[in-house]
Amino acid sequence: MRGATAGEARKLATTSSLRGTLAASGVVTVLLAVFVGVTGSLQPDDTVLGGALTGVVVAQVLAGVVGALVMTSETGSGTLAPTLAAVPRRRVVLAAKAVVVTVTTTVVGLASSIIALVVGGALIGGDHASGDPVPALLGVALSLGAVGLFGLALGTLVRHTGGAVAAVLGVLLLPQLLGPLFGDLQPWVLGLSPATALQKMTQTSDASADVAGSLGPWPSLAAVVAVGLVLLALAGRSLDRRDV
Repeated sequence: MRGATAGEARKLATTSSLRGTLAASGVVTVLLAVFVGVTGSLQPDDTVLGGALTGVVVAQVLAGVVGALVMTSETGSGTLAPTLAAVPRRRVVLAAKAVVVTVTTTVVGLASSIIALVVGGALIGGDHASGDPVPALLGVALSLGAVGLFGLALGTLVRHTGGAVAAVLGVLLLPQLLGPLFGDLQPWVLGLSPATALQKMTQTSDASADVAGSLGPWPSLAAVVAVGLVLLALAGRSLDRRDV
C-alpha cells in the first residue's frame, strides 16, 4: 500500500491535466473571493465567511473532476494495465488513488479557503456578520476531499473521461436543479447533496432548514462521505470483475 500510494502521488504530480485542474480549484476560490469583495455583491443576510468562500462551489466541481481524471487518464491512455501488473491487488491500487485524491484535494481546499477568507474578508468588510471560520474551513476542505472521492469512484465505474465528468456534474448539480420539483421531499433530495453540505459549512442563507433539510453541517458532510465510500466500494468491485 505504501509503494502504491507513493506511485499514485508521483503520477498526480507529473500529470499536467491533474496539476492544472488542482491549481484551478485553488485559484478560482481566491479569485471569486476578490470578486465578491470588489463588487460588493454580498447579500445582506449572508456572512463574510459565506461571501469569501463563494468560489468553493466551483472548486468542489473541480475536485470531483480531479478524482475522475486520476482513473480515466490511465484507462484512456492504456497505462492502467501496467499499473495493475505491478500491483496485482486491484483494490490496493484503488485505495492508493483514493488516499492521494482525498489528501490532495483536502489540502488544496484548506489552503485556498484560508487565503480566500483572509483576502475576501479584508475586501468585504461592512456590517455583515463574520461567521464562524474555524469549523467551516475544515469542513469545506473535507467536503472537497469527499467530492474527489466521488469523482474517483465515478471515473472507475464509467471509465471514460467525458462520461465521468458528466456524472460528477450530475451528482453535484442535479439535486440543486431538480429539488424544487419534489415538493415536500425537497429537503430530503437536497439534504444529501454534496453541494448542500458545502452550503451548510459556509453558513450561506441558501442552506436554511426548510429548503436543505434539518441535518447540521457535520452530519450532512458525514452522509456525503458515507455515500462516497459506498460508491468507492462498488467501484472496487467493478474494477475486480472486468478486463482493463
